[in-house]
Amino acid sequence: MKKFLLLLLTIPILGCSTISVFTDHDSGVDFSKYKTFAYFKPGIDKVEISDLDKRRILKAIDFQMSQKSLIKSDMPDLLISINTTAKEKVYINNMNYGFWGWGWNPWMWGPNQNNVSTRTEGSLYIDLIDAKTKQLVWQGKGKGGISEYTKKRDEMIGMFVSEILKNYPPGPTL
Repeated sequence: MKKFLLLLLTIPILGCSTISVFTDHDSGVDFSKYKTFAYFKPGIDKVEISDLDKRRILKAIDFQMSQKSLIKSDMPDLLISINTTAKEKVYINNMNYGFWGWGWNPWMWGPNQNNVSTRTEGSLYIDLIDAKTKQLVWQGKGKGGISEYTKKRDEMIGMFVSEILKNYPPGPTL
């Protein structure tokens, strides 16, 4: 799962990359009743990323939940779990120098150049579980990357988590 770290740490640093976010929720749940939260330790312990990055993610979730007026508690209304996935993507860039503009130019003829590069793309899932019923009530997924070489890792992970939790609590369904 070190590849997830590469994913989380590659895209936003490049500037042209973005975080894709998807959220889903149980439309029959009244989210205004949730006032407290805690982490679902068995779920958190299964995540295969470095303990440092795990703590960064949890710290960012703590901050976002406090911004939404939820308080960490030993008797929570919500349990929070996270999960990660990673996938290696291959990109091929084929450059042919035999054409110039709209026509063929014999003086500009050269060999084709194929550049192959790979990038790890990963996802971070944030699951909110009703503490009483043990049912999943909300899930957010962020897909993207953060370069592992960045010195602003805390900031970037914070932005990643912020984008995912932006849609919590869900608004009224029309």
